[in-house]
Amino acid sequence: MALRPVERLLLAYLALTTTLALVRVQGAPSCGWVVLANLLTAFLVALVAWGNRRGGAATLRTLYPLGLLLVLYPAIDILNRFGGVAVHDRIVQGWELALFHEEPSRTLRTAWTGTLWSPLFHAAYLAYYPIVAAPVLVALRRGRHAAADRAVFWLMSTFLLCYVGFLFFPVAGPYYEFPRPPASFLDNWAARTVYATLARGSAYGAAFPSSHVAATIVAVIAAFGISRRLGWSLVLPAALLVIGVVYCQMHYAVDAAAGLVVAAGIVLFSSWRGKGQGESSRAPDAPLTPPQELLSSPTEP
Repeated sequence: MALRPVERLLLAYLALTTTLALVRVQGAPSCGWVVLANLLTAFLVALVAWGNRRGGAATLRTLYPLGLLLVLYPAIDILNRFGGVAVHDRIVQGWELALFHEEPSRTLRTAWTGTLWSPLFHAAYLAYYPIVAAPVLVALRRGRHAAADRAVFWLMSTFLLCYVGFLFFPVAGPYYEFPRPPASFLDNWAARTVYATLARGSAYGAAFPSSHVAATIVAVIAAFGISRRLGWSLVLPAALLVIGVVYCQMHYAVDAAAGLVVAAGIVLFSSWRGKGQGESSRAPDAPLTPPQELLSSPTEP
């Protein structure tokens, strides 16, 4: 069985959260479900790693780690006892005041009160999903499996690092700490969709650092490695999203800033790690592109 880096990363995260679930299960019996889910997930990772990576199986093996986020993210709520753990919002609010001399998560919405801003920034918040998916799907469509694998590894590293932060330094965020915005702020399709999504799938304590910001920035950088046109097409919605998570009171400004730091750290570390291993290690995943051309022209227009 040959485990890829993303699969080793997944197994390490599963081991960590299983240990945490066993520690917390006495005070929160529902943590036992996390142990069971983690064991099943680890079995799935091993099963896929043993599988034959040809044709459609190669695409499935590239994509399935992102699908596992649908299991890993809700587990945060269970491990954080559905809000039963102490949160550190007062600390983060203090950082926000120290850095910005105000609380942008409070003041942006009241400063930008026109009818344009709420639908614009809530739509940008929703753009998170296609932005994150875009580099992986475009790379696969072009037959660039190495680029798709790299984007998935970057994204999974980003998500799982943020998830560890949520578990050991839980922050509820403005969505839970501040009063709900007035009806006029929510009277548009984008805002209604955002709040309906949060009502079904939000995890308590998952504000710092902002995984929305971190994963979005990582996805944009990965997109530039696949297609300059794709990368540039994502820059504006990504910039609006970074502002939007604060404007819509989903995150403190410090959360967004921390997300930018996480994104930069993941990309720099992964790029350094890739150079240390050599470009040739990616050649088998991109048989349609000669190594010389891959090195001299890593992006497509």
